[in-house]
This record gives sequence, structure tokens and C-alpha cells, in this order.
Amino acid sequence: MVSLPKMNELGFFEIRLESIGGLGANLAGKMLAEAGVMGAELNGVSFSSYGSEKKGSPVKAHIRFCGPDTNIRDTSPVERPHVVGIFHESLSKTVNVISGIYEDSLVLVNSTRSTAELKEKMKLKGGTIAVVDAIGIALEEKNRVNMAMLGALFRLCDFLDAEFMKGVIRKSLEKKYPQAVQPAIRTFERGYNEVRFETFELPEGETMPAFVRQDTPVLGYETQPLGGVITNPGNSILKDLSISRAGMMPQFDDEKCIHCAACDNVCPDFCFVWDELPDKKGRPQMFLQGIDYQYCKGCLKCVVACPTEALSKSRDDDDYAEKHRVPHRFDRAIV
Repeated sequence: MVSLPKMNELGFFEIRLESIGGLGANLAGKMLAEAGVMGAELNGVSFSSYGSEKKGSPVKAHIRFCGPDTNIRDTSPVERPHVVGIFHESLSKTVNVISGIYEDSLVLVNSTRSTAELKEKMKLKGGTIAVVDAIGIALEEKNRVNMAMLGALFRLCDFLDAEFMKGVIRKSLEKKYPQAVQPAIRTFERGYNEVRFETFELPEGETMPAFVRQDTPVLGYETQPLGGVITNPGNSILKDLSISRAGMMPQFDDEKCIHCAACDNVCPDFCFVWDELPDKKGRPQMFLQGIDYQYCKGCLKCVVACPTEALSKSRDDDDYAEKHRVPHRFDRAIV
């Protein structure tokens, strides 16, 4: 029997996976728990929490491990994780993905950035940050992001047996999808081998932010403004759908565009920005100005519809999206 590297006051080693629907975090959590229970002889449990079960919406998977002499009677969400697996880097824009971490927690991020860049972006004060380009590996191996993330998680959780996990992958896929077994194992192995990590010490004199439960209401009887006015109502204009992009995004080439609006006809999320300008003969016409990437969830329907290849697909890149975003001009909205 293996020993857990650390435990909380109840004797649990806890993992939380932060993801979006469609990247396979729910399945990854189940497979991770199975490897701990069947392969490492630990007690374990896995469950997920999500809203509308819609592709692109936030998903959390919760995993607990403990010794065989400890009973698991706690099925509440993991609030104080020892390991956090972030399947989509952009989730940090709208979700507090590092909520409740300890000083020595491990934070694994699916990203192409450096550990130092991610530390600054996620406002981490200390701890160990691990990075793996799970989307890039999955695209090259023609497999799923969750297999690469599982490989990296097994590298970080060295009490789990990676060889046993490969057997779990075979058992899960070989009956229905035998052709997917070897790509999945290759993706797992690359995630295991290609993850890189760095530990940052907490600066002297600083402490981790105080723990706040995730279900603490932002607007409650103690926190609402005077008069109960909701100053920031939820609406489509305020939403940031960029966290829904599962690896790909469209890029716009103005020189090839004929302003036919075929892209706008198929776009489900009002991403394209137009302006009325005079044409060569001075007549008013609508001209496409660009893409508001805040609302683009990477469905790529516009790329398929474009007749002139003015729109092309590429890897999702937050820096490119921020630099080339053409924001909508809403006249009567406070953004």
C-alpha cells in the first residue's frame, strides 16, 4: 500500500479539476479515482459538479483519496485542494480556479506559457505551478485533452501507478473504440513526460489569501449595496464566452474579405463587428471590421462558411485575441 504525500484534518488527499464541458474532466476524474482505488489500494471517491451540461460551460471534478482505514463520508465539493488541474487556461478570467489552495498546493495548467507567466496571470503568491501543452499534444496525437492532463497529473501525484493507468485506458476504450486505445496511451505518455513544473516560495512576510467558500454569495444581506440595487446585472453583453474555446479560434484577413456576411449568417454568438461606410462609388455599404473575441467560443462555423478564405482556423491564443479584438460599440449599454 502507498502512503499519501499530505492529508487534511480528515485524512483526505484532495484533487479538484477545473474545466469546461467537452474536455473530458468528468471522465478524467473517474479514471483517476479508479487508478487510486484499484491500483494503489486507497479509498477514493470521484464526482463532478456542473450546470447546464452544455459544451463550453464550466465543470468541476472532485477526487478524494485516503488510507484504507479511513472511511469517506464527505461528498461535498473539494474546497481546499492539494492539487488543482486547470484544463482551460482562460477559465481564470471568470472562475476563481485557485480558490482554497494551500501554500504547498500543486497547480497544473493546460497552457503554452511559462510557469512565471502563469504565476503572474493567476495572481499566485506561492506554491508549485506545472504546465503542459495538453491541447497541442491532443491535436498532434488526434486524441483528447483529458488524456494529456491525466499523464501530467500522474507525474505530479507520484503515489499513483502510471502503468496501471494505461490498463484503465485500455479497459475503458478497447470495446467501443479500439482504434483510440494507442493514441490515448501516447497522449497520456506525452503528458507525463512533457509536463514541466517550478516551485515558488511564498515571499517573506506574506500569507495566502484567507479561504472563502465558493458558495459565499457576492450579493447577500451583508454585501448588497444600499437600497438593494444590483449594479452589475447579468446579460449577454457582459458575458465572456472566450473560456468556451476548446483549442481553436478563427483569424480574420481583411484583404481577402468581400464583406458578403456569410460568416455573420452562421455565427451563433454575435461575434462579427460591422460598420456602415461608403464604397468606391460613395454608396453606403456594410463593411466587416473584425471579430469581437469576447463572444467567440471557437465553433469555427464561420471558417467553413467563408467563400474566400478570409477566415482561417488557428490555435487559440489569448494574446492574439486581445491584440486583434475589435470590440462591439453598444450605444445604450454600460460595459
